[in-house]
Amino acid sequence: MLKGIIIKPLKRFNDERGSFTELMRQNWKDVLNEDRLVQANFSISYPGIIRAWHRHLKGQTDYFIVLKGALKICAYNEETKELDEIISTGQDLQIVKIPGHYWHGFKVISNETAWLLYFTTKLYNYKNPDEQRRPWNDKTVIPKFINGKKDDPRTGKPWDWHAVPYK
Repeated sequence: MLKGIIIKPLKRFNDERGSFTELMRQNWKDVLNEDRLVQANFSISYPGIIRAWHRHLKGQTDYFIVLKGALKICAYNEETKELDEIISTGQDLQIVKIPGHYWHGFKVISNETAWLLYFTTKLYNYKNPDEQRRPWNDKTVIPKFINGKKDDPRTGKPWDWHAVPYK
């Protein structure tokens, strides 16, 4: 994983009434470290939708939790040409921490609408947003490593959100 990216599985407690899951706790230092969450957002995306690429250069960190559907979440380090690809679903709840300086985004890979709850460490500034953007199909995103592997057949080529996953 790229430095700072953390995946924390969440525990779902089931009983005859349904289930209960803690989504975020201030004392989860294993994922939060010293971060302080200041904003929560909820995004709905339809099957096949790609929301990429963007990054934050003023110190924002994002914490993603897929509540419904499935996402392929990617983070790309432009300096080292490393790309991490994380599959996150509403069935197996987890927090995916993405330091904002990495280019990041996601694609809905489920056949159902995806619900994404995400927390940020900086408030959104409407007049001066902490966001740089590039097109989702930017041909300059060319990973040399994908999930730490050089032998992935998708390396050395422009990133293709539609490519069949490497196994």
